[in-house]
Amino acid sequence: METLEELKQRIDSTKDLQSVVKTMKALAAVRIHQYERAVESLGDYNRTVEMALRAVLRDRPQMTVGARPGPKNQLGAVIFGSDQGMCGQLNDQVVAHALEEMGWFSQVGQEDRMIIVLGERAKGRLEDAGQRVDVGLSTPGSVTGITPLVQDILMTIETWHRERGLDQVFLYYTKHLSGSSYQPVTLHLLPVDNTWLANIRKEKWPNRCLPMFTMAWDPLFSALIQQYLFVSLFRAFAESLASENASRLASMQGAERNIKEQMGMLNMQYHQQRQMSITEELLDIVSGFEALEAEE
Repeated sequence: METLEELKQRIDSTKDLQSVVKTMKALAAVRIHQYERAVESLGDYNRTVEMALRAVLRDRPQMTVGARPGPKNQLGAVIFGSDQGMCGQLNDQVVAHALEEMGWFSQVGQEDRMIIVLGERAKGRLEDAGQRVDVGLSTPGSVTGITPLVQDILMTIETWHRERGLDQVFLYYTKHLSGSSYQPVTLHLLPVDNTWLANIRKEKWPNRCLPMFTMAWDPLFSALIQQYLFVSLFRAFAESLASENASRLASMQGAERNIKEQMGMLNMQYHQQRQMSITEELLDIVSGFEALEAEE
């Protein structure tokens, strides 16, 4: 049986752990809000890009907007996981989803997949499954850290396109739904969806002030597509990070419940042990008093 001092030490350690869990829970909640706001801001930015594309495509009404088909035996993928733990099954779920989705391309073997993975934990799970990882990156710690990583990924994809002719790229990430819930999703990043561009061109301009541009059409259209790719990757980052923190929040809530139960049990044991100790001391005093009386 544990002594009172040992129980007191366990109670103090549990209180310290409870404090850490509360701090991590609050931090996760704050970060979820930050990433949700980033996703909302991207909505306005994305609408601006689409309106600019609408203006550019309207200038060429007879043009058939198309996208080059990528090689059938190659596939590029960007998989968003986490570096830190305590985020439940997030990495297992997104990796399993990515492997299942890539498995539908029966003509593409594992050796023909070009993989960028965000997060050491997701990378480890991919390698355990026998999937080679070409580029491993760390996840950003804040919204401001997303942009440099997006630029690095776009440069890597451009290198793959230039050196290997790769045009087929997918994003696999977790989309934050609400509270602590999320789900793995897939986004076909490249080639750019022909139907999406055609629908943008058909939409009417919202007012009578029709836009004009003086820049050459080809570089302008290319720059806008680059902005579309940037928005898509940035949104995937923000959604994935929001999901990671939502999963961590759920884990911390579960840990907090367990700690409260543990604290209740330890306090009960401590009070029982203390009561037994007090009782034993009282019995010793009574026994000593009776022994003194017997001697008299």
